[in-house]
Amino acid sequence: MSGFLWKIDELISAMGGRAVGDVPKGVTGITIDSRSSGKGEAFFAIKGDTFDGHDFITAAMVSGAAVCVVAESKIPALGKFTAPLIVVDDVLAALERLALASRARTKAKIIAVTGSAGKTTTKEALRHCLLAVGKVHASAASFNNHWGVPLTMAKMPEDTQYGVFEVGMNHPGEIRNLIRFVQPHVAIVTIIAAAHLGFFKNLDEIADAKAEIFEGIVPGGAAILNRDDPRYRLLEHAAKKAGVVNILGFGESARAKFKLVKCELHAENSSVMARIDGKDIFVKVGAPGRHIVQNALAVLGAAQIVGADLSKAAAAMATLTAEKGRGQRHTLAVGSGTFTLIDESYNANPASMRAALALLSENAPVGKGRRIAVLGDMLELGRHSKRLHLELADPIRDAKADKVFLGGPEMKALAEELSVEFHAEHRQSADELARSLAAFVRAGDVVMVKSSNGIGFAKLVAHLITHFKPFKPAEAAA
Repeated sequence: MSGFLWKIDELISAMGGRAVGDVPKGVTGITIDSRSSGKGEAFFAIKGDTFDGHDFITAAMVSGAAVCVVAESKIPALGKFTAPLIVVDDVLAALERLALASRARTKAKIIAVTGSAGKTTTKEALRHCLLAVGKVHASAASFNNHWGVPLTMAKMPEDTQYGVFEVGMNHPGEIRNLIRFVQPHVAIVTIIAAAHLGFFKNLDEIADAKAEIFEGIVPGGAAILNRDDPRYRLLEHAAKKAGVVNILGFGESARAKFKLVKCELHAENSSVMARIDGKDIFVKVGAPGRHIVQNALAVLGAAQIVGADLSKAAAAMATLTAEKGRGQRHTLAVGSGTFTLIDESYNANPASMRAALALLSENAPVGKGRRIAVLGDMLELGRHSKRLHLELADPIRDAKADKVFLGGPEMKALAEELSVEFHAEHRQSADELARSLAAFVRAGDVVMVKSSNGIGFAKLVAHLITHFKPFKPAEAAA
């Protein structure tokens, strides 16, 4: 191996570009962020909705980039710029061509994940478990859109054994375009729910859009579908129509190929008996929550299909941890004791909100502590928004919440619905809510924070962590 991700001649050929200046023999990586350009990487000057990467070429070179990929139309504006360049017709289109070349050269088994909730968590669980058996390349963060998917594929090393890709959408046709870069051996659909419902008439339309993933599955590949989802049949039909022969279900259904036999949910993990293709195996899942258990079945099923050592993949589940904003737990000092903060602030839709509230119910307060639900607006629900927010009332009751804090204009109707029962407190912004919450919490509490990312509840979580400080047992013992 040369140590290069791409040799320069292969890079130029794949993109249909031309070299200008003293280009390197190869590049060690690819980036579109000038702030994180690593030494020897290629910086792609993509033009976004609010920025143009061509404005950050100098910063990219200072950060260590070896070459910049730029658009032909921008050459006059660059003037006497002397950095090594690869000039292409369109930078994003060139990245897409490179992604297709990367897919063509790899011998890796590829798994793609979509769904209305649980995509990133499932993708990370796949990454974690497959690392126990081989070399894995997976999407960073939630790189699941029109630039994130081709970027992830273009960055995949040639000797990768397992590739894991998250594929997202909020409009029809988006997955159809993205899946051509991925061409998975296995496609997982986690669940169909009211995410981005403002852009669709109903859940069937969302299912149809998610089903576009089947069009990219390679011949002989497999679709793994949630057998407990009411739209399983719709997805199954779409998979068959796309020519997929191997259609396998996961869940509690008796007909699931990857079946949940028994489950014990704990505050910080779960104990599971799963039946994977007829064989019962015990699995400890390190991250808590029934929704995590459900998607763990799909992970194990996918691992088996791509030929990974199932016993090693299952054993790795025990060390799975929740990601920031997706169930990550913090023990924070307050008064003479501590309280537990569950950070679910990354995103929210009705399905993931219910899952987070169920997770709250599984965490018992200590002493005089209380269960506190801190919920922010769910976005992109269109005309269904008020109804879907009001429908959270019963899940809040089922979670045995003692106190409810609500933030954002869409949550106001729910606050009025719950005001008598829970003395629900409503604020317009995360900043206002953070101050009220900080004054309210006490030792023994369990606080769960959940909202759509655009509401800014990550700042609320950061405020609590800064205000109360993480509890350190070693210091307390000293």
